[in-house]
Amino acid sequence: MKQTKNLMLFIAATIFLVSCQKEETLSDQTEELATARRADVDNVVGHVYTLSNQTTGNQVIDYTRTSSGNIEWSASYFTGGTGTGGGLGNQDALVMTNDGNFLLAVNAGSHSIASLKIEGNTLSLISTISSGGLMPVSIAQHGTLVFALNAGGSGNISGFTIDANGNLAAIPGSTRPLSSAMAGAAQISFVQDGNVLVVTEKGTNKIISYTVDASGIPGMMHSITSSNPTPFGFAVGHNNYIYVTEAVGGAPGASTLSSYYVAADGSISLVTGPVSAGQTAACWAVITNNGKYVYATNTGSNNVSSFTANAAGRLDVLEAVAATTPAGPIDAALSNNSKFLYVLNAGDHSISALSVSNDGSLSSIQTVQGVPVGATGL
Repeated sequence: MKQTKNLMLFIAATIFLVSCQKEETLSDQTEELATARRADVDNVVGHVYTLSNQTTGNQVIDYTRTSSGNIEWSASYFTGGTGTGGGLGNQDALVMTNDGNFLLAVNAGSHSIASLKIEGNTLSLISTISSGGLMPVSIAQHGTLVFALNAGGSGNISGFTIDANGNLAAIPGSTRPLSSAMAGAAQISFVQDGNVLVVTEKGTNKIISYTVDASGIPGMMHSITSSNPTPFGFAVGHNNYIYVTEAVGGAPGASTLSSYYVAADGSISLVTGPVSAGQTAACWAVITNNGKYVYATNTGSNNVSSFTANAAGRLDVLEAVAATTPAGPIDAALSNNSKFLYVLNAGDHSISALSVSNDGSLSSIQTVQGVPVGATGL
């Protein structure tokens, strides 16, 4: 009887000891996770932004970015206007100013553009102003000059100044028409150190340009027919070369990328192209800081193609499929150091994070869900 009692006491003590050890282990694991989370928060080195483009109120959605490339939702900030709730067929709906102090955003639903000041890890709305036309889809900025590309109505470009505090003001006499009322404008960007504006027109299969004087008044329009139909997004590289995606109306496997030279007088000439990676609906393009690697998102193929570009603007395919993505990859953006590539996926409403190696190859890091339907810009 005594032996039985002693055995029961031993078992109870053993259970208690094991239980304590288990609680201690769980406590240690919880502390480790908490420490990891604190380290991750402390490791925030930047941000990734996209536009919600919602009809109930457009917002910039802010994701913090760590040194390892991971992103996490942080906050949302209203832009003082509305979106359309659907795709805009565009690139550069959201851009950061060259000095890194402000974000510029389109409000396609309310025909305005907005500036938001970047203050540490937060944003504050500074200015919202009419875009000078209907349905702005893209913004270009250089120094104190800002131009909006309006795709609605007959389409136009319209100029603004931005002051040191982020206030936008329209430039009288700066509005210019596109090449046609059926232009289907996609993107606007500065080239030639801010002296030339370039616009892609999906509807006319043209790339057009305007010289711009110091006061922001555009001059004569130049144009060139793209080497393949449906010129869409483009990346501005070194030495005034631009790299333009050509979606060819979304025909299977027919998309291409071409390079063009933009001269100081605004004239545009083909350098290389069309270069095919055998993918479908290539629409968005970005280029690394060193000007060596160009990436194009292929909306119809659900992947990213990579290309090499040399100092003379020559293009070659690096990897036809450099990375696969969730359905419908659209906008893309590189981190400031070109070490990470982020892709907005319209099909499953997510953002993919990819690492960029020194040889231009891509590796998947994560995919973050929960992006609003119709989000645009990155």
